[in-house]
Amino acid sequence: MKLRGKQKRFLRAQANHLQPIFAVGKEGLTQNWVDQLDGALDRRELIKVNILQNSDVTPKEVQHFIESQTEIQVVQIIGWVLVLFKVSANKDARELSSRVKKI
Repeated sequence: MKLRGKQKRFLRAQANHLQPIFAVGKEGLTQNWVDQLDGALDRRELIKVNILQNSDVTPKEVQHFIESQTEIQVVQIIGWVLVLFKVSANKDARELSSRVKKI
């Protein structure tokens, strides 16, 4: 699902109270990290990722890597924090994506 402007605005508002649950550190971006990120998004649909100061990658590089490797969409980048969204493969966990489709 390609997100439109109003949908991204809704998701940004929903992510406002979330804390980052993943971090990119000195190990950088690996396929194992992306697989874990994908699994977490199947359960939650919306998460935040923090890029640590000791990381060698920029937020734009993380965005490009994630979007090229998976169907995860970057909703927002604020400083060193990314808000990510993906429609869950589990139909029981699609509460947020069903609300996004109605917008």
